[in-house]
Amino acid sequence: MKILLAEDQTMVRTALASLLRLEANYDVDEAVDGVDAQKKLQNGHYDILLSDIEMPNMSGLELVQWAHQHQPALRSVIITTFHRAGYIKRAIECGVRGFLLKDAPIDALISSLQRVCAGEQVISNELLIQALGQQDPLTDKERKALRLAGQGLSTQAIAKELFIAEGTARNYLSEAISKMHASNRIEAARIAHQKGWL
Repeated sequence: MKILLAEDQTMVRTALASLLRLEANYDVDEAVDGVDAQKKLQNGHYDILLSDIEMPNMSGLELVQWAHQHQPALRSVIITTFHRAGYIKRAIECGVRGFLLKDAPIDALISSLQRVCAGEQVISNELLIQALGQQDPLTDKERKALRLAGQGLSTQAIAKELFIAEGTARNYLSEAISKMHASNRIEAARIAHQKGWL
């Protein structure tokens, strides 16, 4: 089985890759973030994409969404320390075949990967119930604008980054603030992030 592991934390990535090679004799390529993983996917063949969620340049959710559209046969699995309901729901919508937590034992990870390869979807019932209970109110455009606002960008800079008019960016942010019941964009970004919607 050939795995592409996308994880921005070097120590976590190298340890996980080493364990997968040692314990299951998998062929594992490593990617330092979502953009690096996207390039490797375009240039090689993999059975499974194993990706963290929170990475710079391109999040794991954006990566699996891209992979699902461009390489539908590839099985995507999220591995993360965060079990936020919003992440799980968005991951399922992006077509992931597995959602695993980093604190799981290595044999549980290997058995989950084998089940995913056999065509199963591996997400714990507890996480699924948690995910289905909360509805993500943000549109994709509001989410992008709010993520940039959370990074401290001005409305003008957000508009430039998203190739939209400044008034449109202001509207997206205003809608997102309202939906989060927040008093400003930073608070809205914090709330959305805590819920796994960013």
